[in-house]
Amino acid sequence: MVLAIIGISGALLAHKEQWTSLPHMRDAQVQDAGKLASAVERILETEPVAPKVIFLASNSFGLNRLVLPDGAGAYTDQDGSLVTRWSTKWERPEIWLFDLHHYLLAGETGEMVAGVFGLVGLIFVASGLYLWWPLRRTFAFRPLPKRLTRPAIIKHHRDFGAAMAILLLVSFSTGALMVFRPLTAVIFGPDAPDQIDAAFAPPAPIGGSLAPDLDWNGIFETTKREFPDGEIRLVALPAANSGLIKIHVRQPEEWLPNGRTMLWFSASSSDLIEARDQRHMPAAARAYDTIYPIHSGKAGGWIWRFIISLSGMTLAVLGTFSVWAFWRSQVSSRSRRPQDSS
Repeated sequence: MVLAIIGISGALLAHKEQWTSLPHMRDAQVQDAGKLASAVERILETEPVAPKVIFLASNSFGLNRLVLPDGAGAYTDQDGSLVTRWSTKWERPEIWLFDLHHYLLAGETGEMVAGVFGLVGLIFVASGLYLWWPLRRTFAFRPLPKRLTRPAIIKHHRDFGAAMAILLLVSFSTGALMVFRPLTAVIFGPDAPDQIDAAFAPPAPIGGSLAPDLDWNGIFETTKREFPDGEIRLVALPAANSGLIKIHVRQPEEWLPNGRTMLWFSASSSDLIEARDQRHMPAAARAYDTIYPIHSGKAGGWIWRFIISLSGMTLAVLGTFSVWAFWRSQVSSRSRRPQDSS
């Protein structure tokens, strides 16, 4: 049942930008440094609590998304004006669906459980192919069981699962790799986890608080000057006492939606502390950044988005009918059990 829930929520999330409906969400993307600075300044002036992260509008979603403390959030247009806000994730379907898919609504513990189920899914696919192989001559492709009987469901499960095995392997393996980064040693080499951690680690904290008159225009102009072909994707305000503002830029070569090219600026002076180009990171780090786009359908346009959502729907179908067959067998077993005459 857990795998079915993960599957259907993932399929829905792959198309969330198509079914979400909000004012200004189809606006053309703005990347002018001055306009970005003006929007961030307006957000910081009007929000009662400073956001942790501002995800800037993309070319497929014309709103900025603010991540606020305690699960709250908001959308603004690209001028920084409020469109809608929520105090809990339950008020926005795309937010709680993401939490359900990635965290099973249980935070870091749920993420670990989802990762374990990803590994279990790999075992299911491998063992299912092993069981299917001797019976491959009876293969019949059906999206749904021919009848709602246990034998028909088992045959459908075996044949449909074999037909979709490659897609399921991609979904399970990429999901598990995102949760359990040490597993990258198996795929990308023994030094991969350390290389990835080092490539993504921030500079040492410099202290200091966010200046009220910070030169945001200068920050974005510097970002554009350092990476003129890049798309500015997010602004992360200082965490704890780091004193660092982090900017993510997506280069044309990057698949990762929010990019892994990063710049850190002083929160008190707006000075550039460090710029890190994803294109010059170790091969293991660059390879790791392809995992999420593959898993989420963010690579390859609408074709791959459709394919990866098909994987999620397959998992939902197989999981749901498996549960149905299991409980039907339990009910039948109890009904056949001799009644206690006493």
